[in-house]
Amino acid sequence: MADFQPGLAEEARLRLGASLAEQREANRRWQAMVRSPRSRGALARYRSVLGPPVSESPRTIGDLECTALQWPLPLWPGLHFEVLAGPGGAVWNDWLVRAPDAPGPALDRLADLRPWSATVDEVARAFAPVRPMEGTAPTRWRLAFEREGRSCVAEFTYGLLQRVTVAGEELP
Repeated sequence: MADFQPGLAEEARLRLGASLAEQREANRRWQAMVRSPRSRGALARYRSVLGPPVSESPRTIGDLECTALQWPLPLWPGLHFEVLAGPGGAVWNDWLVRAPDAPGPALDRLADLRPWSATVDEVARAFAPVRPMEGTAPTRWRLAFEREGRSCVAEFTYGLLQRVTVAGEELP
């Protein structure tokens, strides 16, 4: 997320009480775990790093049946990290979603779309109709929509809003 919002990422690191060296070491260990030839499956990795999920429930998406697992995160008390796992534990999707008991943001105007304020689902509902677009990396999503007579694109990392461009110009 620091690619889009380095200032917010730095504030988050400080709120968590982690040094830059600790942040880098955590990332190094995660990358080593992901790339290891003896690596466990993705779902097992999430369980080992995040512990037991706070919820685990069946979910149907179209014709597909999967399991939705959610973990609370100290950095974002109103959000949960959600993993959608298919049969055998294959991870289909992993992103941040609004916690079931947390109110979502009021999203009425483009000015309400502030970095780290909303999830993919919240923006999609508030600014419908939207058109999903390919992201620039596996953990990134984009939504295109029209608002106030202008073409807009909202960009997300792990399901959390990072920035919005309106007619090709980034919102302040």
